Amino acid sequence: MPNPVKDVTFSDSEPESLAELRGLCARMSPHWTGGAGQRQAAAAVPPSWIRGVSVPAGSARLIDGMSEYGD
Repeated sequence: MPNPVKDVTFSDSEPESLAELRGLCARMSPHWTGGAGQRQAAAAVPPSWIRGVSVPAGSARLIDGMSEYGD
């Protein structure tokens, strides 16, 4: 079965801003499975059901090193 996703070429550099990253994501979103409007909303889960969430130490350090929203 052929791959339905078209080749997309990006520059070798990373996005310079959040706006540029969002633009790249917006261009790619039609290529992702389940395109816009086809995805069902996730059912709400009571907070009491959420247990055992763990975050790897490397991810925690990455988030800890980021600035607060609005800085």
